[in-house]
Amino acid sequence: MTAMRTHESRRVPTIEEFWEIFTKFQMESIKEREEQRKEREEERERQRKEREEERKEREEERERQRKEREKEQERKRKEQEEEQERKRKEREEEQERKRKEQEEEQERKRKEQEEEQERQRKEQERQRKEEKEWKVWRARTKKTERMINKVYANVGGLNCSLGELIETLIAARLWEKFADYPYNLKRAYQNVPVFNEDHRIVNEIDILLSNTEWVMAVEVKHRLNRTDYVDRHIERMERIRKYPPLETIGKRMVGAMAGGVVTPEIRDHIHRAGIFVLELKGESVRLAKPEVEFTPREW
Repeated sequence: MTAMRTHESRRVPTIEEFWEIFTKFQMESIKEREEQRKEREEERERQRKEREEERKEREEERERQRKEREKEQERKRKEQEEEQERKRKEREEEQERKRKEQEEEQERKRKEQEEEQERQRKEQERQRKEEKEWKVWRARTKKTERMINKVYANVGGLNCSLGELIETLIAARLWEKFADYPYNLKRAYQNVPVFNEDHRIVNEIDILLSNTEWVMAVEVKHRLNRTDYVDRHIERMERIRKYPPLETIGKRMVGAMAGGVVTPEIRDHIHRAGIFVLELKGESVRLAKPEVEFTPREW
């Protein structure tokens, strides 16, 4: 019974069953192959898409880099243009600045030249005026000397010429009259000319006393009786300082006036001006004692 059941369980399939099983197996194989084929196609498609995406990414990266290069090149180009423009403007500004400086320098030189020409014109005019005044003054002085010599003939010391009067003052050791002052003026010069920058004589010093530190310009008159004599001597002192003779350069300077006759009023006027007064009495000379407030003026 058992053997009979075993035989029944091991029954050989029929052809139809076998064919059905085979067909089913074949269909499953075909389906499996189809699925595998689809998977392969899908994988290929996936890979293709990945490659396409990578290609696009590479192209996009190249395009990005290209744009960046172009942008950088454009930036550099603009910077170069801006730098060139800046340098061009700087050159133009520098040229304009130099042009203005040249114009200003030319204008300054022109003004200086005009001022110098005007100064020279005024100086020449002043020199002509001084020369004219000098000639008039010299003519008036000579006339006065002749009148004084004529009127005061044989009156103590006034019958001599102005040159003889100067020689008398120097012979009298004029510098010794200032022993109470710190001058010690032991060198004496007569008729010292004063030249301007054009080498023209604009004045003359009758007597110039000098040492290494001080000089004294002495104006000599036969008769000191006019205030304009004092004013002219002050002008003379200022001119000496403006156009200093060699012996006066770098030295302190005071002034004095000497006369054969000195009126009291003029003596006081001279002392008020800070100028020493010398009086000639015969062949002797004395330093007048101030009767008003007196302080030696220094030029």
